[in-house]
Amino acid sequence: MNLGSRPYGPLFRLFHLLLLIPLLFAGPALAQAKPEKLILALGDSLTAGYQLKPGESFPAQLEAALRAQGVAAKVHNAGVSGDTTAQGRARLPWVLNSLKQKPDLAIVALGANDMLRGQPPAQARANLDAILTELNKRGIPVVLAGMLAAPNMGPVYGKEFNALYPALAKKHGATLYPFFTQGVTANPKLLLADGMHPNKQGVALMVKNITPTVQKALPK
Repeated sequence: MNLGSRPYGPLFRLFHLLLLIPLLFAGPALAQAKPEKLILALGDSLTAGYQLKPGESFPAQLEAALRAQGVAAKVHNAGVSGDTTAQGRARLPWVLNSLKQKPDLAIVALGANDMLRGQPPAQARANLDAILTELNKRGIPVVLAGMLAAPNMGPVYGKEFNALYPALAKKHGATLYPFFTQGVTANPKLLLADGMHPNKQGVALMVKNITPTVQKALPK
């Protein structure tokens, strides 16, 4: 039975038009959607998430915190437990070349193991200098997360070690975050049983403290 096209043609055209309306409005919105930003977190066990579940590490919690505040960001975990500044320097080119896109920001959090092993501050300074130089060469902004020497290292060592982070941040135009584990160090409630590494709650405090600095340093 032929129903003909005259009664139904206009109705079908109207139906198709109604289907297209959401797409017409969605087009500009999709075009204006902000691309996801990539943040590289280069560090040691404090970054890697030593003895923590994957979702409890510093990069994972920082990514969640940024997304909760409307910042579409992916934080790449490039932390390796036990790394010194020399080891971080050695693997930086490989890390950067392995990424699918250039990071919008790098957080460099190295030096704690140099200090704990009593290595010369000048050595850590030279390695961090090289890391920042490489990141600058690639046009990647940096948040330099500093570390403070333990009191048992002595006042002479502490003075030299503590001064290297502000000096390097100034030299390279990096954003300085003075103390990566601010509020966590020496607080048993925020540390693992070893008394050195942050637990999940300790990392949460580290993330809460550093997030405003990271947001400000991210290119708009």
